Amino acid sequence: MTKQWEYQIRVFLDEEKAIVARKNPIDSSLRPLDKILSKHQACLKCQYDAFSEYCALAEKSGETDQPLYRWTKATLADPLKVKKFMQSFSFYVEGDEVYEKYKADALEIDLAPLVNDGLIVSLKKHDTNPSNNPQPPSNIAT
Repeated sequence: MTKQWEYQIRVFLDEEKAIVARKNPIDSSLRPLDKILSKHQACLKCQYDAFSEYCALAEKSGETDQPLYRWTKATLADPLKVKKFMQSFSFYVEGDEVYEKYKADALEIDLAPLVNDGLIVSLKKHDTNPSNNPQPPSNIAT
């Protein structure tokens, strides 16, 4: 049986739009994006916020000895990476962080014109195949 990977759509917004999207993703300046979110039963999640929430949860549960935690914590301590991840957003579809390819494809198609119009700086589709995703180094110090 062939493994069916799941997917996630991520966008990069300019600094001004990222601030608006984090505070109020249904702001009128983001209306074209809001229409697509509604159509796909999706919501935006800022990568910085997702990283912060992950670290808080790991700290609360005492699971801070994992490579992913150490990498994420180090990322949040780097001002250049913080700036980058504050402008990076994932789409959660129907409450799911990753989803079937057909959902990602449909979302990607609808978002593409917003890249051309300048609302979105860049758009990428990621999959859950580990060989396509760098793994956190195991030797990050805490």
